[in-house]
Amino acid sequence: MPRDVSTSKEVGELRGDLLEAAVRVLREQGAPHLTLRRVAEEARTSTMGIYTCFGGRAGLLEAVYRYGFDVLQEMLLGALDGHAEPRARIMAVARGYREFALADPALYALMFERPLPDFDPSPEQRQDALGRTFSLLTEAIGATGSEDPTRMAYLVWTTIHGLVSIELTCSLRSPLPGWFVDSREEGGRVLADGVSTLLRGMRQPDGDRPLLDRP
Repeated sequence: MPRDVSTSKEVGELRGDLLEAAVRVLREQGAPHLTLRRVAEEARTSTMGIYTCFGGRAGLLEAVYRYGFDVLQEMLLGALDGHAEPRARIMAVARGYREFALADPALYALMFERPLPDFDPSPEQRQDALGRTFSLLTEAIGATGSEDPTRMAYLVWTTIHGLVSIELTCSLRSPLPGWFVDSREEGGRVLADGVSTLLRGMRQPDGDRPLLDRP
């Protein structure tokens, strides 16, 4: 039954309920089930409420996308708390990113993959996401004195993302004993080793100076 949303407060409450319902459907049933009907049923309202609050399915999915980056930003900031030295901050971002992906793989996939071929966040949405998350890594790299922190941060992020994504893929399959990510603990060690190795080899644009002076 449709809910009465005659006031801005009621619209806000319905919007919150629908977003929570969409995230719950995504986590419990997977991205293919993010239909207007299924989300409305989960929120115990009608599909008209989604149009009222989000303008349609695309708006709802963008709201879920933004929510994912809100959660990721919160986890990265939590991981960074207490770390002042640049290298420690870079590694903290790597750990926070991995923790988020392992804890919420369905949301992670919606943010960074294409589980729904018809959903493509707008450039504005993606730029906002970068500003709230990738910028934390750029700032950490910038603190090393890098002359091109954005490019260096991109290289570090691709390493983090690649290692974490491979670990997620392996976690969905039967264990392969002796492989590099056959346990959560080993996955964490591989990530730390991979990022550390990259940082040791990264150099300033002139090619003569290391990005970080110590291993």
